Amino acid sequence: MRHPPAGEPCWAPADRDPAGPPAADAPPQRVRGVLTADVTVVGAGLAGLATAYYLADRNPSLDILVADAERPAAGASGRGTGLLGPRVGPVIDKAVRLYGPSTARRMYLASVGAVERVVELCAHLGTPCGLRTGEQLVASRAAPGLVALSRQAESYRSLGLDVPVLSAVGIHNRLDVPYHAGLLYRSATLDPAALSGALARACAAKGVRFFGNSPLLGIRSSAAAAGGGKGTTHLVFPGGTVRTRKAVLAVNAAAGSLGLPVGTVLPLRVHAIATAPLATEAREALGGRTGCALIDAHPLAPYFRLSHDGRLVMGGGRAVLATAPDRAGSTGAWGWLEERLRLLHPSVSEVQVSHRWSGTIGMTGDGLPVVGPLPGSPDVWYIGGCCGHGLAMSVAHGAHAAAMLDGGDAAHQLPWHRSQAPRIPVRGPAKALLRAHLRMLERGARRAA
Repeated sequence: MRHPPAGEPCWAPADRDPAGPPAADAPPQRVRGVLTADVTVVGAGLAGLATAYYLADRNPSLDILVADAERPAAGASGRGTGLLGPRVGPVIDKAVRLYGPSTARRMYLASVGAVERVVELCAHLGTPCGLRTGEQLVASRAAPGLVALSRQAESYRSLGLDVPVLSAVGIHNRLDVPYHAGLLYRSATLDPAALSGALARACAAKGVRFFGNSPLLGIRSSAAAAGGGKGTTHLVFPGGTVRTRKAVLAVNAAAGSLGLPVGTVLPLRVHAIATAPLATEAREALGGRTGCALIDAHPLAPYFRLSHDGRLVMGGGRAVLATAPDRAGSTGAWGWLEERLRLLHPSVSEVQVSHRWSGTIGMTGDGLPVVGPLPGSPDVWYIGGCCGHGLAMSVAHGAHAAAMLDGGDAAHQLPWHRSQAPRIPVRGPAKALLRAHLRMLERGARRAA
């Protein structure tokens, strides 16, 4: 069978520029010389664009500048699988043990609110972004997964949270797949690149300045730069410098290469495939009626959902350290995902796989994101480490950072607001151990599938 070339996800058809401003045929303007701004956002993914959007909405007088190493949605925000579900940090029973019932409940409700915020944002932007509200099923057909789901269900009940448990019959009423039990969440799916592009255009309409092809090289305080005013941060790019009063570094897994003091945010490469639009029978069998997406309860096991144009999108299977290109590893990951797709339902056994792609996510040691000011630098924020749940979280983090930088009440901080993640050794022998751990998770995912 002929395989499609690896490259762009199915969110970026040739007749549409997914990333907006200022015009589809205009080359991105680079940072050159010395520029100034009230607030500079580094990173034009969903977190950075949401920060700029909500800041401009709260305070139209601000001079806001967004700089990106490439262009809007070029990174993880444009290469996800479009799942918009409530999840942050560890699973609910583990969250209760680690943080206590009250904090675990607040964390879950905040993640539900993050999903609702994205749905409202799409409506406010006046663009559908491929949005489809529906359900997300976290299910298992292996004994360890069923035990884990049972513990989670009990925790949800004890916290008074409405997360229904489905039997095999309940699952079959939504999806024609042989899973034995699952937890059902209200959720949605959308085109992440379209949302990024819509946000970028909305920011440009509010006067936000955009600069592309400008990777951040370093940060200097005013004390280290001649002529810098008090309270000024100097952001250094290949072609110039931006002097800014406040900065948001929405650079996710690039934190390590920039030497940011935010703990360890591991860059992991994950993989996905998409099919050509499915026939009616296949759509109906795989969530077409209810808009139900399925995530296997085992880490890295395959998950799938239907796109707004009827494609089956599947991800999971393998995560590798994204420190160097790994063509053979990616080819193997895509091949295994296609094998699982063929076994999912008879109606997709011969369907064409039209797209294969990968993207880099940021992982932390405890599964919680990092969103807060750099230690000792209250006017320089970092956002990243959403651990594969960045679609809803990134928008919520952008709104949170915008509010706090514009004088918001610290009492309304997100439950996981923090400046640093745990440190994880990733060099020398520790790197080999980390790779071995990822391979162990992959083997477990294959057994679960």
